[in-house]
Amino acid sequence: MLAEREMLTVREKTEQIEHEILSPFATLSVNSKGRMRHEEPCPLRTAFQRDRDRIIHCKSFRRLKYKTQVFLAPEGDHYRTRLTHTLEVSQIARTIARAFRINEDLTEAIALGHDLGHTPFGHAGERALSEICPGGFTHYKQSIRVVDRLERDGQGLNLTYEVRNGIECHTTGEQPSTIEGGVVRISDRIAYINHDIDDAIRAGVLTQNDLPWDAQYILGRTHSERINTLITDLVENSAGSTLSMSPEVQAAFDKLHAFMFESVYTNPLAKGEEGKAQHLVERLYEYFCKHTDALHEEYRGIISTDGVETAVCDYIAGMTDRYAVQLYNDLFIPQTWKK
Repeated sequence: MLAEREMLTVREKTEQIEHEILSPFATLSVNSKGRMRHEEPCPLRTAFQRDRDRIIHCKSFRRLKYKTQVFLAPEGDHYRTRLTHTLEVSQIARTIARAFRINEDLTEAIALGHDLGHTPFGHAGERALSEICPGGFTHYKQSIRVVDRLERDGQGLNLTYEVRNGIECHTTGEQPSTIEGGVVRISDRIAYINHDIDDAIRAGVLTQNDLPWDAQYILGRTHSERINTLITDLVENSAGSTLSMSPEVQAAFDKLHAFMFESVYTNPLAKGEEGKAQHLVERLYEYFCKHTDALHEEYRGIISTDGVETAVCDYIAGMTDRYAVQLYNDLFIPQTWKK
């Protein structure tokens, strides 16, 4: 038996360890439904470890550092971006996954990839594209398009079914097919509600005393207290593959969520620039639909298979905030004469 184990590859040893120590509800790497295109297994990494690495090294992941989370172009270095949000979701999700003894590698891969398709200017950019693109636009479907079609010069990342499913189902709508995907879905909500409170207080949109007192009493007054309460309660009250919080904590969390939508996500002070952002996205979309020769070569190639509107949507959705602003200035704002 020992001799047989010594003959195994590093990946096979890891798969064997997963089988021995993970929960019966965990998704084992060896049981993955596979990839869209067959690949020979890696001798070192499991399928889900490989997916995590592909996501971290892709261009879309790097661009997240210059995409808005909630506040557009904030003055200060400590506001969240789409990248720091992604890392916070990953950290929360891995903590929960370890407590449940489910697959951390799968959980991390889903968390790191869940927002790859997000637009510049956060949900303002998403709304703009949703209104003008034929068939609408959602960032979670675009995230799947990024990993399936757009990355690697049109070849995609060829991720496993489980990671793709977790990315596509990380927000509203259909539930993920794995418990790991369910953990990321809850972790995303835990992360953004709490870090958006932190950023709103930093921006002067809220004060600590504005938060509902009963939610603070149950969940905690600080960022770390609230996250710890939510994670601990989720771990203590979930059973099998069913993820749930206690009624008291769930009610407090829902109240805090509703409060944030009313006080921050629709607050004119916090979101006052969003109209400009939506206008910018709309102008860029109109321009490139009429001037397809100005698209980058990789996006011009999409026109023949998916149409002009889809190619332009892909191009704009992939932009960072600062690139979109600079491009808008170059196209529509008169430039200073240079000697």
